Amino acid sequence: MTVSILAFDKKTGNLGGAAMTGSLCVGAWVLRGGAESGLSASQGTAPSTLWGDDVLTEMRAGKPAALAVANVTAPDAGRAHRQLAAIDCHGRTGHFTGDLSVPVCGALEGPGVVVAGNMLSAPEVISATRDAYLGSTGAMPDRLMAALVAGARAGGDSRGLLSAALLVVSRSQTPLSLRIDRSARPLEDLANLLAAARTEPYWGWTRVVPTLADPYRAPDLVKTEPLPVPEV
Repeated sequence: MTVSILAFDKKTGNLGGAAMTGSLCVGAWVLRGGAESGLSASQGTAPSTLWGDDVLTEMRAGKPAALAVANVTAPDAGRAHRQLAAIDCHGRTGHFTGDLSVPVCGALEGPGVVVAGNMLSAPEVISATRDAYLGSTGAMPDRLMAALVAGARAGGDSRGLLSAALLVVSRSQTPLSLRIDRSARPLEDLANLLAAARTEPYWGWTRVVPTLADPYRAPDLVKTEPLPVPEV
C-alpha cells in the first residue's frame, strides 16, 4: 500500500522522509519525527500510528533505531499486519515487516537511508527508490523527490498513486512538511508544492521564525540580505 524512505544527511545533520501510496493522506498516516528524535514511517494493512510515535520516544531516549523498532513491534499481537521503519539522529536505521504484509513487501537499508514498502508492483520498487536517493546529489528534498519518482517508475504501489508527502527536519532550519492528500498526480503536485515553498514570500518568512538552534529568532534579529535556497 505504501513506499516510504527515511534518510540522514551526514554533512548537514538534516533528516528527511518521503512517502507515496495508492490511498489517501499518506503524510498524516505514515511520516512522523523531529530533529531531536529522528524519523519514523509506520505503514501496512492495519498501520499503527502508535508505532510511529512510540519509536520516536524510544530514539529520543537514546535507543538506536534498530533496537527502538524491536522494542515497539515485539509486544504488538497485530504486528503481522504492520510495517515500521525508523532512522535516528545519528543516521542509524531499523525496520520491521510483518509476516502478513501484502506482497510485494519488504525493506532495504543503505548508508544513512532505509526504504520500506508493501503492496508493490515489483520488488525493484524498493531498490530503485533507495538507489536513486544514494545516487543523487543536492538538497535533501530534491534527493527524496528523485527517490519517489524512481520508485514510481519501477512500478510503485500496485494500485497506482493517490497521495504523497515529504518531511525534512533540522535543528537550524524550520521543518518542511508538505502533503498531497488526494491527487491524480501526487508526485507532480508534491514537486510543485516544494517549488512554491522555496519562493518568496514563504521562503523569506521561514528565515525569521524560531528554530531549535535559534529559539528566539524574530524579524528584527535576523540579517535581511538574500539567502540561498535552504539545504532542508
